[in-house]
Amino acid sequence: MDPVQSAADLADRLGKTGYLCDEALATIGFLAVRMQRPLLLEGEPGTGKTALAEALALAQDVPLIRLQCYEGIDASQALYDWDFPRQILHLRALEASQHSLDATEAEHSLFDERFLLARPVLRALQESPAVLLVDEIDRADDEFEAFLLEVLSTYQVTIPELGTVSAQQPPFVVLTSNRTREIHDALKRRCLYHWIEHPDLRREVEIVRVRAPEVSEALAEQVVAVVQQLRNGVDLLKPPGVAETLDWARALEELGVRQLDLEVAAATLGTIVKYREDAERVRKALDRMLAPA
Repeated sequence: MDPVQSAADLADRLGKTGYLCDEALATIGFLAVRMQRPLLLEGEPGTGKTALAEALALAQDVPLIRLQCYEGIDASQALYDWDFPRQILHLRALEASQHSLDATEAEHSLFDERFLLARPVLRALQESPAVLLVDEIDRADDEFEAFLLEVLSTYQVTIPELGTVSAQQPPFVVLTSNRTREIHDALKRRCLYHWIEHPDLRREVEIVRVRAPEVSEALAEQVVAVVQQLRNGVDLLKPPGVAETLDWARALEELGVRQLDLEVAAATLGTIVKYREDAERVRKALDRMLAPA
C-alpha cells in the first residue's frame, strides 16, 4: 500500500475509482489516513458516505470490511462468536476416537482458534491494513458506542479463551451516520468529522459521466437538473441521492431516451422516489418542470 502523500493525491486516487470529492473532503480524508484517526461522515442518505469508504479501500488496494449497524447490535456480533456445530462435532469425534482427554482438556480443545468465527471488528484487527466501515452507527445504541470507543482507543480486543488480539497496523475506520440520533461526544472526539452535502449541479453531472459513461452528456445534464430541482424545491420525505440519479440516468439510457420529457419521466419515477407521497409531489413538480411550452 503506497502512502497517501497529500489531499490532492487522495482526491486523484479516489477519482480513479470513480469517486469524485471536493477539496474539503479530500483534505479531511487525507488527515484521517495520515493521523490514523477514525473518520466520521454524516449527511443525508445518498450523499456518498458508504461509497467513500468503498473507494478508499479500492484506492489503497486494501480489503473493505463492513459492519452494518442496527438496533440491538451488541459487541459479540461485531467481534466474534464460536462455531457451536463444529465444536459439537469435535466433541463427538473425541468420544468416537476414545481419546483419553480429561474434561478440562476436552473443554480447552473446544476453544481453539479454528472454531472462532471472526466478525467485522476482529477481522479488521487481524487483517489490517484494511478499511473498516461502521455503517449507520446512529442506528446502534449507547452501549455499542461505548464498546466501539474502547476498541478505537486501543485497536485491540481480548478473547478470554485465547488472549488479546492487537492490530499490527491500525485499520482505517470510517463511521457513517444519517443523523437519526446524535452520536455521543466521546466517540466524536475520537474521530475526524465531515458533513457530506449533496453535490452541486456541475459535480453531479461529472459523477454521472464517470459512473455511467454510457449516458450521453446532454441526458446527464437534463437528469441532474431535474434531480437538483426536486431536492431543493420540493418537500420530499426522502430526496433522491446520487445513487438515485445514477439509477434514473441508466434507466433512461436502457429505454433509449435521448430527450427527457414529462411522459417518460412519470413512467420512470420508481427509480428516484420510494414513497407514494413523494411520487405524488414529484409528479406535480414535473408537470411544471417538463410540461411543453
